[in-house]
Amino acid sequence: MSTTTTFKAWRASPTYRGYRFGRETGAAETGTPWSVEWVLRRNESLAPRQMLWFFASLCVLSLGIAAAFWREGATLVMPFAGLEILAIGIAMLFHARHAGDSESIALRDDALTVEHASGRHVERVSFQPAWVRVEPRHGDRSLIELSGQGRRIAVGRFVRPELRLQLADELRWALRRWQQRAGRARPGTGSTNQDS
Repeated sequence: MSTTTTFKAWRASPTYRGYRFGRETGAAETGTPWSVEWVLRRNESLAPRQMLWFFASLCVLSLGIAAAFWREGATLVMPFAGLEILAIGIAMLFHARHAGDSESIALRDDALTVEHASGRHVERVSFQPAWVRVEPRHGDRSLIELSGQGRRIAVGRFVRPELRLQLADELRWALRRWQQRAGRARPGTGSTNQDS
């Protein structure tokens, strides 16, 4: 018998005041500029240095066992141990290439900047915050699409699908807060409400 767990979609209330994924910095009292930043990263169980130590210990263990068999006359064990280490090393290099993948979103007084790093490729898009639309691509579990001024970028790859709606609400709330901070009105309207 199987059971299914469903997650209720999270909705921000009008009095929502916190961030789960982002961090707000700056204050008028201290003179530091106001900003909200979200840094979303791939969930890695081992740091790169730990991964290197694991690979080194695996090499020592595998070559030690192969050397013991070589000494006993089983000469074919050493080449196969070398092939095994080579294959694991190549797999770890492919893994390490994307271990640092991330998405960073920064909302400042002058711009909303989104940067998506995947391997060596970095995509960077800047928006005027007043023109940004935040919407899921294809329903609650899809990536979040930020668009405006003829540009668009999808974010939320490193957030569990059931939490992407919460991230979208958080982005909308921060954009509304950006507008309310200085009494800005959305271009083309006379109000400060954002209907994205």
